[in-house]
Amino acid sequence: MIPISLIAIVVSIAALLYAWYVGSKILKLPAGTPKMEEIASAIREGAMAYLARQYKTIAVFAILITAALFYLFGLASAIGFFVGAVLSGLAGYIGMSISVRANVRTAESAKKGLKEALDVAFKGGSVTGMAVVGLALLAVSGLYAIFHDPTLLVGLGFGASLISLFARVGGGIYTKAADVGADLVGKIEKGIPEDDPRNPAVIADNVGDNVGDCAGMGADLYETYVVTLLAAMLLAVVPAVAGVYNYAVEYPLMLGIVAVIASILGMQFVRLGRSKNIMGALYKGLVAAGLLSAAGFYGVTVLTRNPLNLFLAAVVGLVITLLINITTEYYTSTKFRPVKKTAEASLTGAGTNLISGLAVGMRSTIWPVLVIVAGILAAYWLAGIYGVAIAAVAMLSLTGMIIALDSYGPITDNAGGIAEMAGLDKKVRKVTDALDAVGNTTKAVTKGYAIGSAALGALALFAAFTHEISTIMKSTVSFLLTDPAVVAGLFIGALLPFAFSAVCLRAVGSSAHKIVVEVRRQFKVIKGLMKGKAKPDYAACVDIVTKAALKNMIVPALIAVLTPLAIGLLLGIEALGGLLIGVIASGLLMALFMANAGATWDNAKKLIESGKFGGKGSEAHKAAIVGDTVGDPFKDTAGPALNALIKVMNTFALVFAPLLVVYGLKLF
Repeated sequence: MIPISLIAIVVSIAALLYAWYVGSKILKLPAGTPKMEEIASAIREGAMAYLARQYKTIAVFAILITAALFYLFGLASAIGFFVGAVLSGLAGYIGMSISVRANVRTAESAKKGLKEALDVAFKGGSVTGMAVVGLALLAVSGLYAIFHDPTLLVGLGFGASLISLFARVGGGIYTKAADVGADLVGKIEKGIPEDDPRNPAVIADNVGDNVGDCAGMGADLYETYVVTLLAAMLLAVVPAVAGVYNYAVEYPLMLGIVAVIASILGMQFVRLGRSKNIMGALYKGLVAAGLLSAAGFYGVTVLTRNPLNLFLAAVVGLVITLLINITTEYYTSTKFRPVKKTAEASLTGAGTNLISGLAVGMRSTIWPVLVIVAGILAAYWLAGIYGVAIAAVAMLSLTGMIIALDSYGPITDNAGGIAEMAGLDKKVRKVTDALDAVGNTTKAVTKGYAIGSAALGALALFAAFTHEISTIMKSTVSFLLTDPAVVAGLFIGALLPFAFSAVCLRAVGSSAHKIVVEVRRQFKVIKGLMKGKAKPDYAACVDIVTKAALKNMIVPALIAVLTPLAIGLLLGIEALGGLLIGVIASGLLMALFMANAGATWDNAKKLIESGKFGGKGSEAHKAAIVGDTVGDPFKDTAGPALNALIKVMNTFALVFAPLLVVYGLKLF
């Protein structure tokens, strides 16, 4: 029989070839007028320059950690970390590279109509989606084919998680500092439209869409995919699991193989029908991929002669994905009551807009958490903790489609910006605005998906951590609330998402302040700028946010790595367990709250701009801009970065468990 790992390697390469094929077709499309190409080139150069500087900074940490892991744990851990880090960076690079080229081609296609523009934008996103999934499956299956032992691959998850954290925090600070700065001066003080070429921060803003959502989300879901696969494979070596299920270690890889094929087929269903329902067209692809995945999971389960309960646990994961998408869309789409009420609240000022958005964000945590809890209980009832891990893997099976939907957002956002700056016909801007409005919702939905999958994946990682330390200590380890060390760790873990988010939000605020000062300065000193007779210094704003992002991404990464190390050494392994539980629970709630509140404020502003509640330039619009300004770092910096924080801490604990068991103090 052909080894499962070899089949997974072949399928992952097929995913990468599909991404290359679609990408090459996009690049052959016309890029528009010379003015459009000039603007797109500025965005592309800024994005790639930032990514190059970011990776140079990260490389220093990656090399030092690789050396430390080699010294402490040997070659397998070092290789795993290095491969995880490199492929995580590559996933982000590929995503951003195609997005900054698909944007101008989407704007050009918008001249023909909505159908053509949607096709280009979604295909651009699908390149990122399949590249991320292909690289993730290749990393896990390739190293497993070499070492034949999942316990030797934990370094892979740590490398992927750490780079994801850098990408999420750095990209989030960049994009929101530029966006907030551009809006505060351009929209509120000067009363000029979004993406107006007179705004000195407009290029930095468009660059930020790519480094935050494309590179950041690509690295985020790459590492989620990797660590969830690893967690399931690690749990498969537990005697209680290994003795019950056939091919238990390889079963998650089989699900990954099925998911890649299902995603490629599902992408072919994304077509605009007569109703011109963009969201409906995108959901057709997602539903098709889910149904094909379910059919494939059943076939894999029957083929391996495993109990049907294992297949049902995988179905639980697919259902969780569907329900989280539905609830997130309800709270963040312009079609539904929460966003409409927040837009209406803007009629009485920024204060009521902010209160309404905060309330929606808090309320939006209820159903996703209940769905996740129900899913955990159902999967555990079906197949124990291994069933929970399989549900998480099944949930990640839709990663290719989900990332395609997410990357679609910044592509259409940039397309609208290029259309505005190049002075294209209003009909073109109407098409890009329609695509962008849906893009805001798809980005919110994909963030909800990323957060939910991170929670399930982290739970599987925690189970693997508990098994590992029990094996090392040769006795069952329990984390009891009667143990003061566990309680101490629990409170510190619950605190961390707040402290971590504060650092991220403060970084955005201070960086945005610098952008506001610079944009005001240029409007003051560059004669004729406001009248459109002079060109702003775009490079100055790009440089400000680049330096700010690179400088401020270090502290959050240190928090994620040093906290579990300090707690494990000073308070013991029981406190570390409490810490991990606390950060999963608190981080899940904080991430959902911030991501959904931010998206609500953003789409409330978009709803007003469509002509409702006073329209553009009204007092309600100005109030909504304030809400959107607060929500920007919520949904695009701190909120998404919490996914990476949760998983970095869990993978770090898993990697360093042997040392922490030996050298950790036990105060109680």
